[in-house]
Amino acid sequence: MNKGELIEKIAKDAKITKSQAGDSLDSFLSAVVSTLSKGGKVTLVGFGTFSVSKRLARKGRNPRTGKEINIKAKKVAKFKAGTELAKKVNK
Repeated sequence: MNKGELIEKIAKDAKITKSQAGDSLDSFLSAVVSTLSKGGKVTLVGFGTFSVSKRLARKGRNPRTGKEINIKAKKVAKFKAGTELAKKVNK
């Protein structure tokens, strides 16, 4: 499912226009991004938790040349599925 299909589904289920559904989805995504960029986390009980994790700097290897490279430390977005979501996916 892509963003357009998700917007159609939200609009149909909530009985709102596609424009309103798109605005709602954009608002949700913006709130998640804003919270994560500040180092916070977003928890949706039963669905899951979006959080930020730190990856340490490390050595890697260029697969083409085999040459050793340095990989910088960085923050990455993470999602951990909640119990309800995990149960429904594993049926």
